Amino acid sequence: MLMIIFFVDQNYKNKTLGDILDIKKIEAVDKPIEAAKGLPNECYTSEAYLEYEKERIFCNKWTVVGVGSSIPNPGDAKPYNLLGIPLILIRDKDRKIRVFHNVCSHRGFKLLDKPCNLKNVIRCPYHSWSYDFEGNLLATPHIGGLNNHQFKKFDKTKSHLKEVKTKIWMDIIFVNINSNEISFDKYIKPLEERWSKFINHKDQQLIIHSNDYGNFNLDVNCNWKFAIENYCESYHLPTIHPELNKVSSINDHYHIQGLPNRFAGQGSKKYEQLIKGNKKFDIFPHWEKSLLKNSEYIALFPNVMIGLHVDHFYVFWLEPVSFNKTKEHMQMYYIGNNSANGEELKDLRKENARFWKDVMLEDIDAIEGMQNGRNSPAYDGGNFSPIMDQPTHQFHKWVARNLI
Repeated sequence: MLMIIFFVDQNYKNKTLGDILDIKKIEAVDKPIEAAKGLPNECYTSEAYLEYEKERIFCNKWTVVGVGSSIPNPGDAKPYNLLGIPLILIRDKDRKIRVFHNVCSHRGFKLLDKPCNLKNVIRCPYHSWSYDFEGNLLATPHIGGLNNHQFKKFDKTKSHLKEVKTKIWMDIIFVNINSNEISFDKYIKPLEERWSKFINHKDQQLIIHSNDYGNFNLDVNCNWKFAIENYCESYHLPTIHPELNKVSSINDHYHIQGLPNRFAGQGSKKYEQLIKGNKKFDIFPHWEKSLLKNSEYIALFPNVMIGLHVDHFYVFWLEPVSFNKTKEHMQMYYIGNNSANGEELKDLRKENARFWKDVMLEDIDAIEGMQNGRNSPAYDGGNFSPIMDQPTHQFHKWVARNLI
C-alpha cells in the first residue's frame, strides 16, 4: 500500500516579507498613481502574508475591535479574537471601557468565551483566580496549599491582567496592541478638523445607538482590504449601485484624500433626508447650513468605514477572519434619543437600515469577485484610474508603506 504524507509548513510565522513575496511588487505600489501597481496577489491569498500583516498593520496601528454600545452596562463583557489574539472588552464600574488580553496570568487559560454580564470579578474557570474590572488580581485560591489563599513570596501586583491601549471615539473602540502608534488624539485630529464644518466635540456626544434597527452583520468570502478599497471610491456606483446612482449619481460625488495618509473616501452633494409625512430625524445642530445636502464616507485605516450625514451616523467595521473571510459589522446612530429610539420614528429607522443593508449587500458580489480574480497568476496588481481611483490608491500606499 502506498502511503502519501503531506508536510505542512508551520514556519510561516517566522518568515519575512521578502520570503512571502517580491518586495519590488510592494515598492511598485508607492509610486505616482499613473505609474503605480496595486498590491500583489499574495496580499490577498496568502496565510503567511496575513500573519505578517497582523503584526505590521493590526497590532502596530489603531485598530477597531467593536463599539461601546455593545457593552452598555457596568460588568458587560465580551470576548473578541483579533486574528488569533484573544481579547476581553469590558465596561468597568465607573462606566469606562477597557480592553484586556483574554488570558489568566496563572496558567494561561482563556478567561471569557462568550458575552455576559459579570457581577464583581473576572474569574478564571480553571483555578478560580479572579480579577476586578480594572484588571487587578484579587484572589488566588489555595495558592499556598489547601485553604491557604496567600503566599508571602508571591507578589500579586506583578500578575494583573495585561491591559491594551484603548481609546473610544464616536462609540468606536480602538486598540493599539503593541502600544507603539502615535497618540490617538494626534491620529484622529486630521479627520476631526475635516469634519469640523459638520460636527464639533459637543455634537459627538449627541449620537445614540439605535436599539431596534441599529445593527446587522455580514459574512463575506474575501480579504478585508477589498471592502476598504471598494468603499473608498464612487467609480463603481453606476454598475454596482444603479438605484443609488439614480438618487446620488457618480457626478454628484467627490473624492477625499486625508493627509497625512490615515483616511480616504468619498462624499456626495446630493444627500436627501428620509422623510415620511412630517416625520424626519433630528439633525446635528452645528452642521453648516450651506452643506446640508453633503454626506461623507470615510475609510479610517485600517479597518473601519464611517458614514456621516446631517441626520445619522454609521460605523461599518471589519473583523478579519482569514486571508479570504471577513465579518462586516454595521452600527447605526442618530442624533438624540427620540431619533435613535423613539416609537414615532421606528418606521424611518427600519427604512434607513434596510436601505444601507441593501447597499452593502450589493457590494458583496464586487468584493468577492475581486477575491476570486486574485487567484489568477496573470494578474500583476492591475492599474489605477488617475482620476477615479485616487482614494483607493491612497489606501494601497498606506498598506505598502507600513509593510516596508
